[in-house]
Amino acid sequence: MSVELKYRRILLKLSGEALGPQGYGIDAETVRRIAGEVRRIHELGVEVAMVIGGGNMWRGADAAATGIDRGTADYVGMLATVMNSLVMQDAMEKQGISTRVQTAIEMPPVAEPFIRRRAVRHLEKGRVVILAAGSGNPFFTTDTAAALRSVELNTQVLLKATKVDGIYDDDPMRNPHAQKFDELSYMQALNMGLKVMDSTALSLCKDNNMPIIVFNLRQPGALEAIMRGEQCGTLVRADVKEPA
Repeated sequence: MSVELKYRRILLKLSGEALGPQGYGIDAETVRRIAGEVRRIHELGVEVAMVIGGGNMWRGADAAATGIDRGTADYVGMLATVMNSLVMQDAMEKQGISTRVQTAIEMPPVAEPFIRRRAVRHLEKGRVVILAAGSGNPFFTTDTAAALRSVELNTQVLLKATKVDGIYDDDPMRNPHAQKFDELSYMQALNMGLKVMDSTALSLCKDNNMPIIVFNLRQPGALEAIMRGEQCGTLVRADVKEPA
Protein backbone atom coordinates (compact mmCIF):
# COMPACT_ATOMS: atom_id res chain seq x y z
CA MET A 1 0.00 0.00 0.00
CA SER A 2 1.40 3.40 -0.97
CA VAL A 3 2.17 5.87 1.79
CA GLU A 4 0.77 9.40 1.71
CA LEU A 5 3.74 11.76 1.98
CA LYS A 6 3.71 15.51 2.48
CA TYR A 7 7.31 15.93 1.36
CA ARG A 8 8.98 14.09 -1.53
CA ARG A 9 12.32 15.94 -1.65
CA ILE A 10 14.00 17.32 1.45
CA LEU A 11 17.29 18.72 2.67
CA LEU A 12 18.32 17.54 6.12
CA LYS A 13 20.78 19.75 8.01
CA LEU A 14 22.74 18.11 10.83
CA SER A 15 25.19 19.79 13.14
CA GLY A 16 28.56 18.14 13.48
CA GLU A 17 27.91 17.92 17.22
CA ALA A 18 25.02 15.52 16.50
CA LEU A 19 27.59 12.86 15.53
CA GLY A 20 29.38 12.81 18.88
CA PRO A 21 27.95 11.86 22.28
CA GLN A 22 29.46 14.90 24.03
CA GLY A 23 29.33 17.21 21.01
CA TYR A 24 32.82 16.37 19.77
CA GLY A 25 34.36 13.53 17.85
CA ILE A 26 32.36 10.86 16.02
CA ASP A 27 30.40 8.07 17.69
CA ALA A 28 29.87 5.17 15.26
CA GLU A 29 26.63 4.02 16.90
CA THR A 30 25.15 7.52 16.74
CA VAL A 31 26.04 7.78 13.06
CA ARG A 32 24.44 4.37 12.40
CA ARG A 33 21.28 5.45 14.22
CA ILE A 34 20.99 8.65 12.16
CA ALA A 35 21.59 6.66 8.97
CA GLY A 36 18.80 4.32 10.05
CA GLU A 37 16.37 7.22 10.46
CA VAL A 38 17.25 8.45 6.97
CA ARG A 39 16.87 4.92 5.58
CA ARG A 40 13.31 4.74 6.89
CA ILE A 41 12.19 7.77 4.89
CA HIS A 42 14.32 6.83 1.89
CA GLU A 43 12.47 3.53 1.72
CA LEU A 44 9.20 5.48 1.58
CA GLY A 45 10.40 7.15 -1.62
CA VAL A 46 11.65 10.46 -0.19
CA GLU A 47 14.55 12.08 -2.07
CA VAL A 48 17.12 13.11 0.56
CA ALA A 49 19.94 15.64 0.41
CA MET A 50 22.03 16.29 3.51
CA VAL A 51 24.38 18.95 4.84
CA ILE A 52 26.47 18.13 7.91
CA GLY A 53 28.37 20.71 9.94
CA GLY A 54 31.90 20.28 11.27
CA GLY A 55 31.61 21.65 14.80
CA ASN A 56 32.44 18.30 16.39
CA MET A 57 35.96 18.72 15.00
CA TRP A 58 36.52 22.40 14.29
CA ARG A 59 34.61 25.66 14.55
CA GLY A 60 36.01 28.41 12.33
CA ALA A 61 34.67 31.31 14.40
CA ASP A 62 36.07 29.86 17.65
CA ALA A 63 39.43 29.11 16.05
CA ALA A 64 39.61 32.63 14.63
CA ALA A 65 39.20 34.01 18.15
CA THR A 66 42.52 32.37 19.06
CA GLY A 67 44.34 34.41 16.42
CA ILE A 68 44.10 32.14 13.38
CA ASP A 69 43.08 34.00 10.23
CA ARG A 70 39.28 33.70 9.93
CA GLY A 71 39.37 32.69 6.28
CA THR A 72 41.92 29.97 6.99
CA ALA A 73 39.95 28.78 10.01
CA ASP A 74 36.78 28.51 7.94
CA TYR A 75 38.51 26.48 5.24
CA VAL A 76 39.72 24.06 7.90
CA GLY A 77 36.10 23.83 9.08
CA MET A 78 35.02 22.94 5.54
CA LEU A 79 37.45 20.02 5.59
CA ALA A 80 35.88 18.87 8.87
CA THR A 81 32.49 18.73 7.17
CA VAL A 82 33.98 16.54 4.44
CA MET A 83 35.26 14.07 7.05
CA ASN A 84 31.83 13.91 8.68
CA SER A 85 30.17 13.46 5.30
CA LEU A 86 32.42 10.55 4.33
CA VAL A 87 31.70 8.83 7.64
CA MET A 88 27.97 9.28 7.10
CA GLN A 89 28.25 7.99 3.53
CA ASP A 90 29.94 4.84 4.84
CA ALA A 91 27.17 4.29 7.41
CA MET A 92 24.44 4.83 4.82
CA GLU A 93 25.94 2.46 2.26
CA LYS A 94 26.35 -0.23 4.91
CA GLN A 95 22.57 0.03 5.34
CA GLY A 96 22.06 -0.46 1.63
CA ILE A 97 21.51 3.18 0.62
CA SER A 98 23.30 4.37 -2.50
CA THR A 99 24.98 7.63 -1.45
CA ARG A 100 27.06 10.31 -3.13
CA VAL A 101 29.19 12.98 -1.46
CA GLN A 102 29.58 16.21 -3.39
CA THR A 103 31.95 18.92 -2.19
CA ALA A 104 32.05 22.66 -2.79
CA ILE A 105 35.85 22.40 -2.84
CA GLU A 106 37.07 19.95 -5.45
CA MET A 107 38.83 16.82 -4.14
CA PRO A 108 38.31 14.16 -6.85
CA PRO A 109 39.92 11.20 -5.04
CA VAL A 110 37.26 11.24 -2.29
CA ALA A 111 34.13 12.93 -3.65
CA GLU A 112 32.41 14.49 -6.64
CA PRO A 113 32.44 18.27 -7.10
CA PHE A 114 29.09 19.90 -6.43
CA ILE A 115 27.24 20.24 -9.73
CA ARG A 116 23.60 21.17 -9.27
CA ARG A 117 22.22 19.22 -12.22
CA ARG A 118 24.21 16.12 -11.29
CA ALA A 119 22.99 16.35 -7.69
CA VAL A 120 19.38 16.59 -8.90
CA ARG A 121 19.92 13.57 -11.12
CA HIS A 122 21.29 11.56 -8.20
CA LEU A 123 18.18 12.44 -6.18
CA GLU A 124 15.92 11.43 -9.04
CA LYS A 125 17.71 8.06 -9.21
CA GLY A 126 17.08 7.44 -5.52
CA ARG A 127 20.55 8.26 -4.23
CA VAL A 128 21.11 10.21 -1.04
CA VAL A 129 23.34 13.21 -1.73
CA ILE A 130 25.56 14.56 1.05
CA LEU A 131 26.72 18.10 0.31
CA ALA A 132 30.03 18.86 1.99
CA ALA A 133 32.48 21.75 2.43
CA GLY A 134 29.73 24.28 3.06
CA SER A 135 29.26 26.78 0.27
CA GLY A 136 32.98 26.71 -0.51
CA ASN A 137 33.36 30.24 0.85
CA PRO A 138 34.66 31.44 4.23
CA PHE A 139 32.49 33.61 6.50
CA PHE A 140 29.37 31.56 5.72
CA THR A 141 27.98 28.91 8.05
CA THR A 142 26.83 25.43 7.10
CA ASP A 143 23.29 26.62 7.95
CA THR A 144 23.62 29.14 5.13
CA ALA A 145 25.08 26.43 2.88
CA ALA A 146 22.08 24.23 3.71
CA ALA A 147 19.66 27.02 2.83
CA LEU A 148 21.52 27.66 -0.42
CA ARG A 149 21.57 24.00 -1.46
CA SER A 150 17.94 23.56 -0.47
CA VAL A 151 16.95 26.37 -2.83
CA GLU A 152 19.29 25.18 -5.58
CA LEU A 153 17.95 21.63 -5.48
CA ASN A 154 14.35 22.79 -5.27
CA THR A 155 13.56 20.81 -2.13
CA GLN A 156 10.15 21.16 -0.54
CA VAL A 157 11.48 21.82 2.94
CA LEU A 158 14.69 22.40 4.88
CA LEU A 159 14.84 20.24 8.01
CA LYS A 160 17.13 21.49 10.78
CA ALA A 161 17.91 18.76 13.31
CA THR A 162 18.71 20.02 16.82
CA LYS A 163 18.95 18.75 20.40
CA VAL A 164 15.44 19.99 21.24
CA ASP A 165 12.02 19.40 19.72
CA GLY A 166 11.53 22.82 18.13
CA ILE A 167 12.07 26.55 18.61
CA TYR A 168 11.56 28.07 22.07
CA ASP A 169 11.54 31.66 23.30
CA ASP A 170 14.41 30.73 25.65
CA ASP A 171 16.83 27.86 26.11
CA PRO A 172 14.64 24.97 27.37
CA MET A 173 17.75 23.27 28.77
CA ARG A 174 18.15 26.14 31.24
CA ASN A 175 14.61 27.47 31.53
CA PRO A 176 11.90 24.85 32.20
CA HIS A 177 9.25 27.51 31.55
CA ALA A 178 10.48 28.27 28.02
CA GLN A 179 7.62 28.44 25.51
CA LYS A 180 7.72 26.31 22.39
CA PHE A 181 6.36 27.62 19.09
CA ASP A 182 4.48 25.33 16.70
CA GLU A 183 4.85 27.87 13.89
CA LEU A 184 6.77 31.09 13.29
CA SER A 185 7.09 33.45 10.36
CA TYR A 186 10.52 34.20 8.94
CA MET A 187 10.31 37.76 10.28
CA GLN A 188 9.34 36.56 13.76
CA ALA A 189 12.33 34.24 13.80
CA LEU A 190 14.65 36.99 12.55
CA ASN A 191 13.32 39.64 14.95
CA MET A 192 13.58 37.30 17.95
CA GLY A 193 17.27 36.78 17.23
CA LEU A 194 16.92 33.04 17.66
CA LYS A 195 20.16 31.06 17.63
CA VAL A 196 18.66 27.97 16.03
CA MET A 197 19.68 29.21 12.58
CA ASP A 198 21.75 32.22 11.58
CA SER A 199 20.13 35.28 10.05
CA THR A 200 21.74 34.83 6.64
CA ALA A 201 20.25 31.36 6.29
CA LEU A 202 16.85 32.55 7.52
CA SER A 203 16.87 35.48 5.10
CA LEU A 204 17.77 33.24 2.18
CA CYS A 205 14.90 30.90 3.03
CA LYS A 206 12.56 33.87 3.44
CA ASP A 207 13.52 35.38 0.08
CA ASN A 208 12.91 32.04 -1.65
CA ASN A 209 9.88 30.96 0.40
CA MET A 210 11.65 27.81 1.60
CA PRO A 211 9.89 26.40 4.70
CA ILE A 212 12.06 25.29 7.61
CA ILE A 213 11.20 22.68 10.22
CA VAL A 214 13.30 22.60 13.37
CA PHE A 215 13.00 19.25 15.18
CA ASN A 216 14.79 16.76 17.41
CA LEU A 217 16.39 13.95 15.40
CA ARG A 218 17.13 12.10 18.65
CA GLN A 219 13.41 11.41 18.91
CA PRO A 220 12.93 8.05 17.14
CA GLY A 221 10.56 8.27 14.19
CA ALA A 222 10.43 12.08 14.16
CA LEU A 223 11.79 12.33 10.64
CA GLU A 224 9.26 9.84 9.29
CA ALA A 225 6.43 11.61 11.14
CA ILE A 226 7.34 14.89 9.43
CA MET A 227 7.29 13.18 6.02
CA ARG A 228 3.74 12.02 6.76
CA GLY A 229 2.69 15.57 7.58
CA GLU A 230 2.37 15.13 11.35
CA GLN A 231 2.99 18.05 13.69
CA CYS A 232 6.56 17.70 14.87
CA GLY A 233 8.95 20.45 15.89
CA THR A 234 8.50 24.06 14.76
CA LEU A 235 7.59 25.16 11.25
CA VAL A 236 9.03 28.47 10.02
CA ARG A 237 7.24 29.80 6.97
CA ALA A 238 5.60 32.89 5.48
CA ASP A 239 2.22 34.27 6.54
CA VAL A 240 2.14 33.14 10.15
CA LYS A 241 0.01 35.43 12.29
CA GLU A 242 1.61 37.25 15.19
CA PRO A 243 0.75 35.65 18.54
CA ALA A 244 -2.09 37.39 20.37
